[in-house]
Amino acid sequence: MKIKKLEKGISLKRPLEGGNGEQIKVVRQVLSDVKTQGDAALRTYTERWDGYVPKNLRVSEEEIQEAVSELDPQLYKDLAEAAENIRFYHEQQIRSGYHLELGDGSWLGQRVTALDAVGLYVPGGTAAYPSSVLMNVIPAQVAGVKRIVITSPAGLNGKLPAGVLVAAHLLGIDEIYKVGGAQAIAALAYGTETISPVDKITGPGNIYVALAKREVFGEVAIDMIAGPSEIAVLADDTAYPDEIAADLLSQAEHDPLACSILVTTSEQLAKKVAEEVEKQLLNLPRQEVARASIEKFGVIYVAETLADAVEAINSLAPEHLEIVMENAEALAEQIRHAGGIFIGRYSSEPVGDYFAGTNHVLPTNSTARFASGLNVDDFVKKSSIVYYSEKTWRDNAPKIARLARMEGLEGHARAVESRGWEKE
Repeated sequence: MKIKKLEKGISLKRPLEGGNGEQIKVVRQVLSDVKTQGDAALRTYTERWDGYVPKNLRVSEEEIQEAVSELDPQLYKDLAEAAENIRFYHEQQIRSGYHLELGDGSWLGQRVTALDAVGLYVPGGTAAYPSSVLMNVIPAQVAGVKRIVITSPAGLNGKLPAGVLVAAHLLGIDEIYKVGGAQAIAALAYGTETISPVDKITGPGNIYVALAKREVFGEVAIDMIAGPSEIAVLADDTAYPDEIAADLLSQAEHDPLACSILVTTSEQLAKKVAEEVEKQLLNLPRQEVARASIEKFGVIYVAETLADAVEAINSLAPEHLEIVMENAEALAEQIRHAGGIFIGRYSSEPVGDYFAGTNHVLPTNSTARFASGLNVDDFVKKSSIVYYSEKTWRDNAPKIARLARMEGLEGHARAVESRGWEKE
């Protein structure tokens, strides 16, 4: 890894590949075809890009039970325990609205209502992401969403990974479709003969999925346009170099565009971590991917002071931040911008990815400056409520009318004045 002196203006933002004119053109054609041709378009594109012709788009109960019987019993228990942890954490986020009495019987309020239906996209094909199922479905269930749909591309054998189906089964989700890519996003947004449309689409995917989500936004809601993963580690001489190197590589193995950064005040730690990264890369199964990431976006910054290091982290606004140093908990209070904060030696980032209970769907590419990770609020909407009594209306109607006329909206003024006195 490159070692550099910390300077102002460092950034996690990457010139993300994809989203060129040809890709956008393809996505728009897919969306249009699915909107007009429905299931027929889903089958055509699934055969073209995933290599098989789905007889049935929906996963059968037999396929789900086969996956349950196929999965290692210990893995089943681990998934179940992770699900419990995630549910417990997200249950603390439940909102109930409020009711404000104004006197004379008038009141204001806010009603919190769960979305009717959401769709979860789970990346598939050669990879399996049961954790994505847990992280997206559970906050929606906690929010009270009644219909939750999963779409995911199957492998060449026409099957979804057992882990994905088991995770869905654990959560009681049985509306699962073997459809991936932009065509899956189109089906969730517009509906087909088999798949009814939803109100919101969540979950990660490749560039075509991301572009499709962006295109259908407005027709439905989406969670975010997530970029490649990233991690920043804030560490001092109390950290173990081999552990920090392993944490940096845990994100580098995701994608050649993933970003791994260490910020430290220790030149000695910087050198040892750089050596460890190179050493551990040699026997990492996803060495090619991780090496490309480290060589292009991996950096170790040496700061002169701890204050400079903290300022740099807030400037980076990373998706994941690990703080491995003395007084880590106190230092965490100084962090304003980070998607997820992992404090201390034993809180390695994968702890949050899989098991602790916090959500691993987090803002990337420095959007943690203004965005939050996936949570229960993402699956509810809030309605404001106004109830004015006659007396409250009488007391305030002239004020409202004057404000309306100040904006040149005579109809608004007349609407509030149309009630009451002239009809007595």
